[in-house]
Amino acid sequence: MRPRVRDFHDDDLDSIVRLWEAAYHRGTPPVYSMAEVIASCQQDHAMVATVDDKVVAVAVGRAAHAQGWVVFFDVAPGTDSSAAGLLLDALERRMAPLGLSKLSVLTSGFDEAATALSDNGFEVRDPVRYLERPMPVQRRELDLLKEVGGRILPRHLWDLVSGMRQEKAMLEQRLVTPLARPELAERFGVMPPHAVMLFGPPGTGKTTFAKAVASRLDWPFVELFPSRLADSPGGLAGALRSSFEAIADLEHAVVFIDEVEEIASKRRGDPPSPTQGVTNELLKQVAEFRDHEGRLLVCATNFVRSLDAAFLRHGRFDYVMPIGLPDADARTAIWGRYIPGAVIGSIDVAALTEASTGMTPADIEYAARRASQDALERALGGDPERSEIDTELSTADYLTALAATRATVSPEAASEFSEDIETYARL
Repeated sequence: MRPRVRDFHDDDLDSIVRLWEAAYHRGTPPVYSMAEVIASCQQDHAMVATVDDKVVAVAVGRAAHAQGWVVFFDVAPGTDSSAAGLLLDALERRMAPLGLSKLSVLTSGFDEAATALSDNGFEVRDPVRYLERPMPVQRRELDLLKEVGGRILPRHLWDLVSGMRQEKAMLEQRLVTPLARPELAERFGVMPPHAVMLFGPPGTGKTTFAKAVASRLDWPFVELFPSRLADSPGGLAGALRSSFEAIADLEHAVVFIDEVEEIASKRRGDPPSPTQGVTNELLKQVAEFRDHEGRLLVCATNFVRSLDAAFLRHGRFDYVMPIGLPDADARTAIWGRYIPGAVIGSIDVAALTEASTGMTPADIEYAARRASQDALERALGGDPERSEIDTELSTADYLTALAATRATVSPEAASEFSEDIETYARL
């Protein structure tokens, strides 16, 4: 079962003592004594991961000025590997409001717990085994990030994007690597990108990819909603300007504008359209945004052909990337994400992959959840004549749910998308 992360309770002390003792006896004694760990559990910040109400992992943190210390971290053998990441992210979110600059760990050796720390962003510092992970937002930026509606996304979102290997490889090579490893980019003469346009049919995962890139970079994610900005006393153009000015004070940020065609549609001359001033302002802000390092603007649209020509011109967006329907490998991966592990061995995933051709990730998720819900309701029906097998999820349940799911993207829209790739894509 997937571990659940929650706050420490006093009833958890016995389990934490057992984890501490187990770490001690396997040859990597905790740096902090049992008494210190217990005191921090009760006075500082502690999170636990449980499976069936049994504590299987613990992370205890303490703040010292602008630095946070992980006083004790351990995961019981055999625990799902996701527990470490979930637990460390939860502890970081709990301590982030304290304005910490980094989260650090001291260990007495390199064991499974230390490996889990390394896998979750902590770096080893010699000559002692000292691991730290920079906080994505520094103390001075906390209020500003809240003001612009930004947030820190969980790590590992990139890994949760099922399949879509071609799109992920493209984003990794064009966006993530040049921004995350500027010294490598400079070595090969690659300029880090400043702005990218994602286009494609609805439901294909453009927003998911934008968030995954922010998570991969470990940068704050700021989404600007034109509909909300329009309610500003200064109007939409003024609100856009103010938002970009505030974002400029962040050290790093991925700024996302979805359905950007609402504020960047084609200008049609005289008389000027109501949105022409907004489009002009956005064009100006994109140009100024490009003057700052350490930031990435991601815009997304379902209707790339409706955008103003000046908006897609070279020099404004480094790349115009298509995000289309998932291929067979991606659909297989998406099904694997939503079919319960207890039954997936008896499901004909290949048949589902074939039957879901032309479906978006959102369509497949809907069908999978519908099949699960129908099976649950069938089980709750309580018909004593039905065997337990009759209530289990089957391939037929998923195929029935698929048949009842209306595809988001019509064949006509898919054909138009292919034409748009030829006309607008710039990779």
